[in-house]
Amino acid sequence: MKYPIRTPEDLGLIIRAVRKNARVRRDDLAASLKLSQQFAFDAERGKPTIQLGRVLRILNELGIALSVEVPDDVAGTLHTIKVRAQEKARKSTEPEVPAG
Repeated sequence: MKYPIRTPEDLGLIIRAVRKNARVRRDDLAASLKLSQQFAFDAERGKPTIQLGRVLRILNELGIALSVEVPDDVAGTLHTIKVRAQEKARKSTEPEVPAG
């Protein structure tokens, strides 16, 4: 089921509903992800300043897929940015070859 997310509170409601439906206690969820119980509480309440990376870990743990819809004309730009980021990441992990 798709559910529109327009606010942090919308996402928090989804997290809480899925967790409760799975019969997972909030403290158990937090412990399994090595997060504080306060963080799990804040995520479910839609705290607007919460760390996105940690929220994404919660979503993944609960089996919640997150996606966005972008205008069709953005696809080319998105692809270019992704390729450049991958090239930059690859270059940063390649060992430097000494000159000479």
